[in-house]
Amino acid sequence: MDTLYVQGIGVSEGVRIAPAFIYRRKEAGDAPAPAELPDDPGAIRAELSRLGEAKRRCARQLEELAAKAAETLGEDQAGIVTGQRRLLDDPAFYPKMEAWVQEKGVPAEQAVTGIVEQVAGVFEAMSSDYMKERAADIRDIGGRLLNALAEKEDCGLSAITERVILVADDLAPSDTIQLDPERVVGLITRSGGATSHTAILARSLGIAAVVGAGSAIDGIADGDLIAVDGAAGRCIVRPSEAEAEQSRLRMEEGERERAALARYAVLPAVTADGTRVELAANIGTAAEAKAAAAQGAGGVGLFRTEFLFMNAPAMPGEEEQFRAYREAAAAMDGRPVIIRTMDIGGDKALPYLDLPREDNPFLGYRAIRVGLGRQDLLKVQLRAVLRASAFGNVKVMFPMISGMQEWREAKGVLEEAKEELRRSGVAFDERIEAGIMVEVPSAAVMAGAFAREVDFFSIGTNDLVQYTLAVDRMNDKVAYLYDYFHPAVLQLIRQVIEASHRAGKWTGMCGGMAGDPLAAPLLLGLGLDEWSMEAGRLGVIKKELSALDREACRSLADSVLTLDTPQAVRQALEEFRRAIGHTL
Repeated sequence: MDTLYVQGIGVSEGVRIAPAFIYRRKEAGDAPAPAELPDDPGAIRAELSRLGEAKRRCARQLEELAAKAAETLGEDQAGIVTGQRRLLDDPAFYPKMEAWVQEKGVPAEQAVTGIVEQVAGVFEAMSSDYMKERAADIRDIGGRLLNALAEKEDCGLSAITERVILVADDLAPSDTIQLDPERVVGLITRSGGATSHTAILARSLGIAAVVGAGSAIDGIADGDLIAVDGAAGRCIVRPSEAEAEQSRLRMEEGERERAALARYAVLPAVTADGTRVELAANIGTAAEAKAAAAQGAGGVGLFRTEFLFMNAPAMPGEEEQFRAYREAAAAMDGRPVIIRTMDIGGDKALPYLDLPREDNPFLGYRAIRVGLGRQDLLKVQLRAVLRASAFGNVKVMFPMISGMQEWREAKGVLEEAKEELRRSGVAFDERIEAGIMVEVPSAAVMAGAFAREVDFFSIGTNDLVQYTLAVDRMNDKVAYLYDYFHPAVLQLIRQVIEASHRAGKWTGMCGGMAGDPLAAPLLLGLGLDEWSMEAGRLGVIKKELSALDREACRSLADSVLTLDTPQAVRQALEEFRRAIGHTL
């Protein structure tokens, strides 16, 4: 058969080549349309008993998978399955299935399918890609309940014994957790996106993954040789001998590069002239702090606490939040942990918070605006952060501050939370640092005024770019305009750093720019104090910094800040890297 080229979304770096293994799983929507139950109270009771036993069986399976995930992947990834287990007890989920059986007189299978599709539909209607992709998690539970009702065994993906590329319509979290990365070296799915749990778990497992490949996967048969490029999102099905050999060579080269970067990751971040640089990690869950520490992070520059809320069926309470923040602080063992208050809104919705639907959510009710609008929720979170500060070097940071009044109101809620803890005799760090994210141009312009009151700044380049350039970073049609090397963005970054230094404060950066090696000499020259990135980028940036001289980078920054287009900036940075013997 002819070679087939499949393009999807690359979500996990690496090149792998192996035979295809086609996997088809049972979904809630696959259940046949059953007849109604006999009009008999005994039949209803029997059906409710079947449904209850299916729930208990499903719960046991999820608890076993969560335990396995915690052991092999860490508590953060186990939390994905634990969240599914909690959903079984959600009053808006399983009890509604019981109600369907009782009120409509339908078999359990029909009740499961109906409620699962209702709940999944709510998530699919949301504007956030992250929340839309949670519909797959709901259907995963539905499929498990249907299997339990049919008394069928689990899917058994863990039984794969040879190196394969897994090909599927989609993989639920409970599927992906069962994968052995020594056997399943790559995967391709018909659906899914970059923020799906399949993508998240594939990255954790080190499996080269391409999702959202569409109907092209229909041309793949069991046993077909496939080369998967998880970075480019490209798959070659039935490659020629030359293509297969090239893929094998790239796979071997990638393994050598990963090994070299892993050695850099655990070393201190030091420039060629001996300047020590503070490199930290961005995390979304407490357990990721452990992984970041193991990869050489000097701290946590951004704890995105909204994921703690987005992965829960209901608003986490103070105790649950406190345990997560304390765990992160303990994992960092005295190194800084900057906890950002929940950045909800925009593309991140919470179904249980009932936020208003907006035409332009990125300019609407989000981040600190939600926090100040719901100070009861913000204070609960701040109390949890403060309590965790007694167990490590914890700092607190407020997102999307646009003016002094917002900062002072947020600081006021923090002071109220401190006073409540004092009155209750609860320990916390009285000297805890409080800072702001610089994501809105007005905050950068007013950096001098803010610097007199805040303890630190952290520049969030992802939003700063979109707000400065009026470019929706989620819109493919204007993506070519989205560039953190735009001279206007660079001027704002310099303004913030210089204002903080004049006031004796410090500035970090936790946006995507911090993890870009091309930006490293420029940021070093601008005097950035702390850089925070995905933990997997630490080795890349440490390697880049090892070849840089700070004085040379200062001269580079002065030169680059005179340029008037992002293209000219990139060219100057590329020429500098070539001059020192580095290429991308």
